[in-house]
Amino acid sequence: MATWSLAGRHAGPDKPPTPVLCSRQSPPQCAFLFSEEFTGDAAAFFQACADHQLEGIVSKLASSKYRSGRSKTWLKCKCFMESSLIIIGTDRDRKTGALRALLAKVDKHALTYAGAAFIGLRSDAWHELRERLHQITIAHSPVPGLRLKDAQWVEPTLGAKVRHLAGAKYLRHAVVKTLE
Repeated sequence: MATWSLAGRHAGPDKPPTPVLCSRQSPPQCAFLFSEEFTGDAAAFFQACADHQLEGIVSKLASSKYRSGRSKTWLKCKCFMESSLIIIGTDRDRKTGALRALLAKVDKHALTYAGAAFIGLRSDAWHELRERLHQITIAHSPVPGLRLKDAQWVEPTLGAKVRHLAGAKYLRHAVVKTLE
């Protein structure tokens, strides 16, 4: 039997982990909040979460205990979606140094910053993008008031299809898949 919950709980540093079924029976002793317990068709539940643009679910065996790190009894399933966005510039990822696209969405004829995405294009499309971006470089952000350190801004004329995690204000785990 499996139980699906949007969050889990650990009893604390001085107490051992408690199984989910037991911990639901006692009052909360920490800052985590439990969602309603769901049992049954995991695929249907996951699809419902995706339809509501939630970030994802954590599924686990009802009798399993919480342990930090990866586990075969606690599985995180993320809901990804695709969006059409406008490339407004580039920057480098602080950890890897990889080039990222800075992206915006169009809201009522104005641009709103959406976040950054790694560029996951084939070699030929990657080189074409670099050349096009070089040709449309501008001095300032096309989004009024947006200032990002070391950003290289471009005219907002290139569209991109971006795969990203659902349920967040700004892009998370985002990758440019194709140019539009």
